[in-house]
Amino acid sequence: MVQGTGSNVGKSLLVAGLCRVFARRGLRVRPFKPQNMSNNAAVTADGGEIGRAQALQARAAGVPPSVHMNPVLLKPQSETGSQVVVQGRRVGTARAREYQSWKPRLMAAVLDSFARLGEEADLVLVEGAGSASEVNLRAGDIANMGFARAAGVPVVIVGDIDRGGVIASLVGTRAVLDEADAAMVRGFIVNRFRGDTALFDDGMRFIAERTGWPALGLVPHFPDAQRLPAEDGLGLRRAGAGPNEGSVLIAVPVTPRISNFDDLDPLREEPGVQVALIEAGEPLPAEAALVLLPGSKTTIDDLLFIRAQGWDIDIKAHCRRGGRVLGLCGGYQMLGRRIDDPFGIEGEAGRSVEGLGLLDVASTLTETKRLEAVTGTTIPDGIPLSGYEMHVGETSRQSVSVQAFARLEDGRLDGAVSADGRVTGTYVHGLFADDRQRARWLRLVGAEPSDLAYEALVDDILDRFADHLEKHLDCERLLELSLR
Repeated sequence: MVQGTGSNVGKSLLVAGLCRVFARRGLRVRPFKPQNMSNNAAVTADGGEIGRAQALQARAAGVPPSVHMNPVLLKPQSETGSQVVVQGRRVGTARAREYQSWKPRLMAAVLDSFARLGEEADLVLVEGAGSASEVNLRAGDIANMGFARAAGVPVVIVGDIDRGGVIASLVGTRAVLDEADAAMVRGFIVNRFRGDTALFDDGMRFIAERTGWPALGLVPHFPDAQRLPAEDGLGLRRAGAGPNEGSVLIAVPVTPRISNFDDLDPLREEPGVQVALIEAGEPLPAEAALVLLPGSKTTIDDLLFIRAQGWDIDIKAHCRRGGRVLGLCGGYQMLGRRIDDPFGIEGEAGRSVEGLGLLDVASTLTETKRLEAVTGTTIPDGIPLSGYEMHVGETSRQSVSVQAFARLEDGRLDGAVSADGRVTGTYVHGLFADDRQRARWLRLVGAEPSDLAYEALVDDILDRFADHLEKHLDCERLLELSLR
């Protein structure tokens, strides 16, 4: 089990890299995270949803993602409350204090999923959540030491030297752990080192002496790691405008509950494109060729946030100038005439808000969530698409003249396109990871598509990261620890 001294120390990517390392050796590897908190989720082969990081780890291991790889997923809907997803299915919404009382019964689901993965694997690589030193949350813990002890899984602690204070964070973690928890730890890793690694030899020795944990490796910074799908908003902002600046600007308003923002990643890789994340207080740039509204965990509240920022005015001015607008999932719902929430899916039951009015559609949030991979073709050009749906709610066209965006393989029509063809909404996530659709959209906004094969790029980065870890980590020792 890979635990960290804090959030964003690189646990997710280290597990992904190790999945690829050991899968390449012929082992049946499965990733596992008992509890995750993220609005960046993925649809699984068994019809549920898990954190995006576990889907990437499954890909690195060469297996389809399963709901059992992330049995408890928390999807924040407010500062104090989250939707709770257990083994791929939404079971309710809980405030932070209330959630603590749920943990004993959730541990049963966690251990059940872990056992199921263990039956089909030679090696299960477990990722912790947040910090191993959060002793205030230790009672009833299902994400870190509570799970490790319940399942009898040895632990490796990771610290991030790039953020500073790595010696104190690792030694401090040992200091606050009780003896039974500390006994689960078999070693430590220092991640994201920049410069001459020999300069930290004394630091590694000092940590080992003060903690009693053996050093398992000092991992140098791997720049391309940020190009892999990120788990949370820290990754969204860290990647910023992407690796390339180009003449075609795509503006993305960043709302408080933005979700599935890995939809942006393939666009960032295009050399002729600049993706600009527009933060609160900033206007949408007039020179943008496309305004892209991503998904949202709380569509109504994020729509109200857009209005509070004045972005609704900017979007309509953008349309008057002949610019294009694309709404994905929650962004699609925002583009319509109204959004109704009769069941209180996102808050108070019966709430209804006016949409941006750029598409002649209306959406109703429902208690049923659609989770499935989809394929189809866009209308009227017949260009193939592939992706996935992950949404609550149904959207209906308000007039027979509204054209759909795509016809899916099962015969359903998806999305809507304005009469002038410049405003589009769709429920399909992953649209730009499909090279054919990304090329289509780039041509629509006046950019020349490159020869980028996005899915091959992700696998290439995973392979190179695995090579990097094999060079700098004691992978043989890690494998030995897992067999004890």
